[in-house]
Amino acid sequence: MSKEAITKSGVEVLRAELQKLKNEDRPRIILAIAEAREHGDLKENAEYHAAREQQGFAEGRIGEIEHRLGNANIIDPLELAGTEKVVFGATVMLVNVADGSEIRYQIVGVDEADIKIGKVSFKSPISRAMIGKELNDQVIVPAPAGEKTFEILKIEYI
Repeated sequence: MSKEAITKSGVEVLRAELQKLKNEDRPRIILAIAEAREHGDLKENAEYHAAREQQGFAEGRIGEIEHRLGNANIIDPLELAGTEKVVFGATVMLVNVADGSEIRYQIVGVDEADIKIGKVSFKSPISRAMIGKELNDQVIVPAPAGEKTFEILKIEYI
């Protein structure tokens, strides 16, 4: 399997979640299963089944995070400073050519994308349209309501 790009801060978030799952959630779930077993008949014990379901979700997420970290291509945007083109990790200030509104996006890995805070996956249409462009270039982005045109105002690596 190929390596998946992720920013340094994205890796730190995944590692923190993994640590919480292993050191807090897993022991709490194991304790809940032990307590539920003490209540007797496991066939009709809702607490036991709920705790086992939680255990399944937690173990699945642990496996998923470990897999993602094992296949991570960690990119530190600060090391890209001075790059004149938009690449993974860049924070880009755009202006909508149609209405003059400005928007700021950082191009990040799939796991760290969150449009609410301006982080878009490198696989998103806006990112794919921006990658390789330079300052003052126009970016045409396909959208459900039709294409949108933006102009790149600023490229930062923070």
